[in-house]
Amino acid sequence: MQETKITSATVYVVDDDEAVRDSIQLLLQSVDYAVETFESPLTFLKAAAAIESGCLVLDVRMPAMSGLELQQRLKQNGVPIPVIFITGHGDVPMAVQAMQAGAFDFLQKPFRDQDLLDRIGEALAWDRNRSRGGRRQDGIRANLKLLSPREREVLDRVVQGQANKVIAADLELSQRTVEIHRARVMEKMQADSLADLVRMMLIVESDSANS
Repeated sequence: MQETKITSATVYVVDDDEAVRDSIQLLLQSVDYAVETFESPLTFLKAAAAIESGCLVLDVRMPAMSGLELQQRLKQNGVPIPVIFITGHGDVPMAVQAMQAGAFDFLQKPFRDQDLLDRIGEALAWDRNRSRGGRRQDGIRANLKLLSPREREVLDRVVQGQANKVIAADLELSQRTVEIHRARVMEKMQADSLADLVRMMLIVESDSANS
């Protein structure tokens, strides 16, 4: 195996069959994907902590550690890479187990090259969207921490659709003071409009509900 280089949007292939690894690598390189191959789950785990994006093509049945066990270890270690399982011994219960554990897809050997390429393209697109969404959420939370307690009170009421006059009466402030707080909220949150501010809070609330 060549020296591992962890790069973004890379397809990682883990299979104990060298012929399968080489075949998939050649296929992916033929359509200009960056590819890294590993002969076992244990060798992949050593590199997994440095992976931020991409997708994993993973054999199910391997000695020492199965693909399903590797999938579980990745989840425990907080590596959110989408997993496409491949196997020559696939069955419905195994497929269900993999999907329930969060697998992106499941292909049984022999599979068509185009089927694998399609699944990988979909997985990488999903990963890009997830990464952007994660960075967006992190940015929103960081900006929320910049708000003073009073500014947060104003923010909560603004996204509920309350007018400045109503907020002023509710918080026992002058309307001018509310306008100043509101302007600071927009600046600190880096919001272009009220609609943008509302979307930010929906993103944070949706992520909190799903965590």
